[in-house]
Amino acid sequence: MVQDDNIIALATASGVGAIAVLRISGKQAIEMASGVFKSIHGKQLTDQKTHTVHLGHIMDSERVIDEVLVTVFKNPHSYTGENVVEISCHGSSFIQQEILQLFLRRGCRMAQPGEFTLRAFLNGKLDLSQAEAVADLIASDNEASHKLAMSQMRGGFSNEIAKLREELLNFASLIELELDFAEEDVEFADRTQFKDLVERILFVLKRLIDSFAVGNVIKNGIPVAIVGEPNVGKSTLLNALLNEERAIVSDIAGTTRDTIEDEISIGGIGFRFIDTAGIRETEDVVESIGIKKTFEKIEQAQVVIFLADGLQLKNVNYLKGFQVEIEKIKNKYPQKPIIIIANKVDMLSEAEIESITSEIEQVHLLSAKTGFGVEALTDKLLNLINTGALRNNETIVTNTRHYDALLKAMEEMQKVKYGLDSGLSGDLMAIDIREALYHFGEITGQVTNDELLGNIFANFCIGK
Repeated sequence: MVQDDNIIALATASGVGAIAVLRISGKQAIEMASGVFKSIHGKQLTDQKTHTVHLGHIMDSERVIDEVLVTVFKNPHSYTGENVVEISCHGSSFIQQEILQLFLRRGCRMAQPGEFTLRAFLNGKLDLSQAEAVADLIASDNEASHKLAMSQMRGGFSNEIAKLREELLNFASLIELELDFAEEDVEFADRTQFKDLVERILFVLKRLIDSFAVGNVIKNGIPVAIVGEPNVGKSTLLNALLNEERAIVSDIAGTTRDTIEDEISIGGIGFRFIDTAGIRETEDVVESIGIKKTFEKIEQAQVVIFLADGLQLKNVNYLKGFQVEIEKIKNKYPQKPIIIIANKVDMLSEAEIESITSEIEQVHLLSAKTGFGVEALTDKLLNLINTGALRNNETIVTNTRHYDALLKAMEEMQKVKYGLDSGLSGDLMAIDIREALYHFGEITGQVTNDELLGNIFANFCIGK
């Protein structure tokens, strides 16, 4: 896994732009760049200080490829911990490829996905959880996911884990020491202090594990299914939430025959709205498939918005049927938040609205067509998501790999607690403590293997 050759990649998105940046890392990165760079002031890159920028031309023998800015980072003061050169050139695809090919001919090789960040990890510039946060930061598309990634990249999560691991390691050392003096029957590790530590570790682990429920939806966006009978205004509501004509709207029942999805940010949190086919009895084969997909989307959704036609709610039979459907969904998904909406209230009288609110508990009044109640709906959606930990800058777990390691560490620590309560011998407890330490180390990268690193960094973009 350890490489000491020189790698190059385009650090900016491929395609035409105002500028493009190519990144080179390795022992000979500065010497290689110096060999093809002609400074307008006659400077040699190898003689320049770290973190300096130089104007000049990239030359292929006597041919000028482009006028560029070259930034020099000398080890260990660089992102990768190696010598790094970044070339800012004009954004022509032709120029980018010419410079890339020039360095490949001079002995560079193309970087693999995430290889610059992998080298930063291997050279001790980042721990593993911080390195993974780099990919999350690049992928963040709303304020909340950006905030979580920044916190993790700064070491908030890994510092908490490292501190717990260090305290546990100190006690583990004393337990192991006792094993060397087994015949003398002495205890170096204070069992009362150890119990307190185990309880504290279990408390922190539970908090981190519980935070994954929030962190996962913030990172991936909260799926919200918009369901109801045909022609109640589901597509109009989707368009109102997105503030664009995303879904086809017509007076013909059953217009939406497939699910339509789009995502917006509300209060810094990503919500993925799913407009579903109307639920009704139908002999139309295509519409039936759409209705089947509707129930699949309800299963996948974190929140369900259940729409009714406010005009129809005046009808006693329709109202009773709607209340039955509400109970069916509540019984089938007891843990799933359901927002009940009476749409088209702009066409109702005050007396009719009062009748609906008295008959349906916690009904939300809305007119998707005029926009009335849409802002109140987005506020209600935000209130359903527990963002208290995010607001209080608490550590939130967003990574499935970390979540899995924490669960395993929790299991081992519960075994240690049972051993302490049962008066288990030190040699048996030491096995569980070592396992817990192993799972803590998996998170920060103190315990790794090439396969694990390969899986993690394969998901990075090339150039990072």
